[in-house]
Amino acid sequence: MKIDRCLCFQKPFSQLKRVAASQKCDTVEALQEYVVFGKKCALCKPYVRRMLETGEVEFSEIITEVEA
Repeated sequence: MKIDRCLCFQKPFSQLKRVAASQKCDTVEALQEYVVFGKKCALCKPYVRRMLETGEVEFSEIITEVEA
């Protein structure tokens, strides 16, 4: 299973990565000031944190807040 987006708002992590780079965001909260994601179920937040740390935009494993 490929995990590559915020499901609630259908925002691909690749799009979030571009916005984060252009706005120099290094936290989920900073990125949320520029694009809407992670405000409903919030399951994407650990993936976005990992994306900001590593640059990955596709994941095959389940990441939880505890692991992040």
